[in-house]
Amino acid sequence: MFTIIDRYIIKKYLGTFGFMLGLLTIIVLVIDVQAKAPRIEANGFTVNEFLVDFYPYWILNLIITFMSILVFISVIFFTSRIANNTEIVAIISSGASFHRFARPYLLTSGFIAIVALLLNHFVLPLANVKKNALEPYTYNAVSRDELTGTAEVATQLSKTEYIFIKYYNKKEKRGSGFFYQKFDKNHRLIYQLNASDFFWDKEKSHFVLTNYLEKTINKDDTEKLGNGNEMKKSFGHPPEELFPDVLLGQNKTTPELVKFIEREKDKGNANLNTYLNELYQRTSMPVSVIILTVLGLSLSSQKKRGGLGLNLALGIALAFVFVFSFEALKVVSSNNTLTPLLAMWLPNIVFGPIAVYLYFKRANQ
Repeated sequence: MFTIIDRYIIKKYLGTFGFMLGLLTIIVLVIDVQAKAPRIEANGFTVNEFLVDFYPYWILNLIITFMSILVFISVIFFTSRIANNTEIVAIISSGASFHRFARPYLLTSGFIAIVALLLNHFVLPLANVKKNALEPYTYNAVSRDELTGTAEVATQLSKTEYIFIKYYNKKEKRGSGFFYQKFDKNHRLIYQLNASDFFWDKEKSHFVLTNYLEKTINKDDTEKLGNGNEMKKSFGHPPEELFPDVLLGQNKTTPELVKFIEREKDKGNANLNTYLNELYQRTSMPVSVIILTVLGLSLSSQKKRGGLGLNLALGIALAFVFVFSFEALKVVSSNNTLTPLLAMWLPNIVFGPIAVYLYFKRANQ
């Protein structure tokens, strides 16, 4: 049963959080549109198209990314205000313990964390499909070409199958210099396929290879050669699955991402840290909402010299260190210095005990 004080704190929490959310959205949207408008228009789009087809999904991604910061600053802001007005002293003096006072904070942060979990695992990936389709056209030419231009490709389809492509255009899903090899369990080459050009037929879900040459090696080492103008070939998956880029993990819901990672492991792909980082961060970031709520409450629930300004400065500094440590740890994990699971949970592992210590220290004062 919620008391008047519970409802008051929950209203303050959600109201301040909503205000911060709206303020961040408006400021960042205006700044980002102004900065990216020249590149958008240089790529043949209009800003209005992006405001409809890109920015709503981009904003959702931004909100999830900075939700921990917004929660922390919101808690610091409104708790410092009621502490400076001696409202917390009055509540505790009336007989309520600090633990009882903290209950609406924990309930509200738990609610936000659950919503963030659902968004992270199931809603945000669907938004990322829309966002990532257009985001390369907001980059400079070099960064854009990394995602939409022509590149050399080498991929492992299974433990015995490999594809090498000299030139592959990721946007058009076509290329030249196609080379496929298949080995037996003893690593002996048993089949080889070359093609001068190829493209992906989306409607029929197969590759079309032109000017191909194939070679089959029998058990007695004799060879059977074949060639032709056109061959239809399916490798079980579309190009975005066979030749994944760094954005693919963002586009998959968690069940889809888990299946993709398992399939890549079965193929023998050891370079999965980018996708594992994405998977583990989807849970660790929402959990950080609760940790930062406890930390913010502990730091700002006592009236201090310097008041709201000092608490906000400290809160903003800690929040940015916390959230941007995730980005730094992604790089560390991608270089195989830390495992993805440890890297994505390390900020919570470090800040969690600190938050608990400060909370009980404040409760015992």
